[in-house]
Amino acid sequence: MITVTTLGFPRIGARRELKYALESHWRGDTCADDLYTAARELRHRHWTLQRDAGADNVPCNDFSLYDHVLDTAFLFDAVPGDYRPLIDNDPLAGYFALARGVQRDGIDLHALEMTKWFDTNYHYLVPELQAEQTFRLRGDKPVAEFLEARASGFDARPVLLGPVSFLRLCKRIDGADPLHALERLLPVYAELLEKLRQAGAEWVQIDEPCLTLDLNADAATAYRRAYAALAATARPKLMLTTYFGPLDANLPLAAELPVEGLHIDLVRGHGQLGDVLASLPPERILSLGLIDGRNIWRTDLDRALILARHALHRLGQDRLWLAPSCSLLHVPIDASTETRLDPELRGWLAFARQKIEELRILADALEEKPSAQAALQAARTAQSTRQQSKKVHRLEVATRMTALDPVAAQRRSAYPVRRERQQARLSLPYYPTTTIGSFPQTTEVRRARAQHKSGKLSDADYDMFLAKQIAACVRFQEEIGLNVLVHGEFERNDMVEYFGEQLDGFVFTRNGWVQSYGSRCVKPPIIYGDVSRPRPMTVHWTHYAQSLTSKPLKGMLTGPVTILQWSFVRDDQPRADTCRQIALALRDEVADLEAAGIPAIQIDEPALREGLPLRAADRPAYLEWAVECFRIAAAAATDATQIHTHMCYAEFNDIIAAVAAMDADVISIETSRSRMELLDAFVTFHYPHQIGPGVYDIHSPRIPDRHEMLALLRKASAVLAPEQIWVNPDCGLKTRSWEETHAALVEMVAAAETMRRSL
Repeated sequence: MITVTTLGFPRIGARRELKYALESHWRGDTCADDLYTAARELRHRHWTLQRDAGADNVPCNDFSLYDHVLDTAFLFDAVPGDYRPLIDNDPLAGYFALARGVQRDGIDLHALEMTKWFDTNYHYLVPELQAEQTFRLRGDKPVAEFLEARASGFDARPVLLGPVSFLRLCKRIDGADPLHALERLLPVYAELLEKLRQAGAEWVQIDEPCLTLDLNADAATAYRRAYAALAATARPKLMLTTYFGPLDANLPLAAELPVEGLHIDLVRGHGQLGDVLASLPPERILSLGLIDGRNIWRTDLDRALILARHALHRLGQDRLWLAPSCSLLHVPIDASTETRLDPELRGWLAFARQKIEELRILADALEEKPSAQAALQAARTAQSTRQQSKKVHRLEVATRMTALDPVAAQRRSAYPVRRERQQARLSLPYYPTTTIGSFPQTTEVRRARAQHKSGKLSDADYDMFLAKQIAACVRFQEEIGLNVLVHGEFERNDMVEYFGEQLDGFVFTRNGWVQSYGSRCVKPPIIYGDVSRPRPMTVHWTHYAQSLTSKPLKGMLTGPVTILQWSFVRDDQPRADTCRQIALALRDEVADLEAAGIPAIQIDEPALREGLPLRAADRPAYLEWAVECFRIAAAAATDATQIHTHMCYAEFNDIIAAVAAMDADVISIETSRSRMELLDAFVTFHYPHQIGPGVYDIHSPRIPDRHEMLALLRKASAVLAPEQIWVNPDCGLKTRSWEETHAALVEMVAAAETMRRSL
């Protein structure tokens, strides 16, 4: 029989139940047992849903209270020494200290560095390894959750992050290669696998997504050593799982590793099936990732069936598994709850539940069950309806795209000329201070927005509320001495959703939540058709805020690449074309902000690095159109208007030339968690423009003092000229309280003033 399975399931819950349980626990309203109970209920609910949708077995240990990479580090005791006393005394508190930092009872610990999970919008915590890192099992989470699933009647398969990928995602504090720790780590993996075998696990899914990256000889050797060592232990069968791309040159390596199964991504690597079948050793199970685990469109089941039938012919039913391309962590749970969507458009969607149902249809069709034919015909109808829908294509957008000229991506003058004109207009001191854009989204702000959206608060009353919030925010910034102000973004829900709601070609769900990190969830817009801007989106409130102050104020926009990356994007045209459509819409907004007298405009692109293809050969083409799209949006500004951009949680070494090519006047970047390490790329490259290296981490509740910020600024000043450096937080302040914000920004302004005096 053909096996239908999944590689992982969304953790957060259909109604964000995990988010609320976590935040209640962090506030101290609930105890650890309450949190564990909520987690168990979610796991059982999700296993049931997967089974009911058609999965023959379900993953376990894919659930996490914060992040699966952090879970792996915690499980193998790969934690910095400063955290150990807290972890030994209270493991849950220590776990969350690693994730969020802690500042209480004489304890002051930073959170671990955070970065993007490959090219997704999910963030993972970067484990820190010592030079002679040792490992041991701390707890039994994978075994306990397997036993929990089995006791509830589920055929479950534990999921582990593989040893080589885990180490490649770590960082050594001495800068050495984390793979040097492999020999010390493998015995602990073997011990865990033995425990899972004793518990009754037949299969373990061992994720090695790094097999889809460019590997050097050392990494390839590490894979051979690792799996040879694991093969020598008593263990369950291993399903070696790859995703986010094809194996390509790594296929011979993957095929030779001594495992019982191999999963491949046939969504991002559909052309690899023939080579994989030719290389697959006899008796090895092949898991086909046929359904897109990262997007929300219904699958072309006829096309998927062609691939599946080819594999079935070569392997037979007993050696064939059907699965999504990757974990379903990256999509919402159930499209059937979106009853307010246009029924036609809803029929084009498949969330996690529907994706499992699609896999069941494919399996039934391969097994020639009569019931599959009606389901296949319904899928064909949905595909045809979408292709022919007039909602998707707009003539005026196509006409503007055709007329797009390369000159549209060029600022009027070179940076030195712009800088002189901007300084004449803005009159900024050395080490100018600003924030990244948003200010605290308090309960009062969220309540007013919800009441307005539901019709309980009139337009006039809501506008009055927003005007008061903005005025108070402007006064606050003036009082603490910031140099360049913002309006606070109180009218905005999410930095992408807010713009998508005002652009044609976007649609929004009510329950389409996905996890970004920890309890942070986003509800990505769905780009279903051609994008255009029917009217100005930010001018009114930005102009109002500027009218309240004589200080310069930044207009705040989300950039075209980030809007693209943080949306569910249509798959019926190249992503570059969709991005150019968004860029043209933002170009109009930049022009209108400038016409309204706004002297600085920030076009945030935190997702530029995130979109970088995983293989080096594919990167130049992406960077060319990504940079072009940013420049199309920014180039509407004249020389005297200062263009800012912001990026966070990204390694810049491999994109620094592209960042410079964006030609923004000022870039602000996340550097506090890495203690300014990320600034090295800008130094080596001799970045010519201005940089705001973040001096404190807004994702942690801890409040740094001015001496801590001064230390970071002095590190930056050792490698950058004073006239290049801005002083700002790492990111927007929407998730912080006003008390935390006030305390931290006062210290930040004081640190900047100290730096000025030192000149």
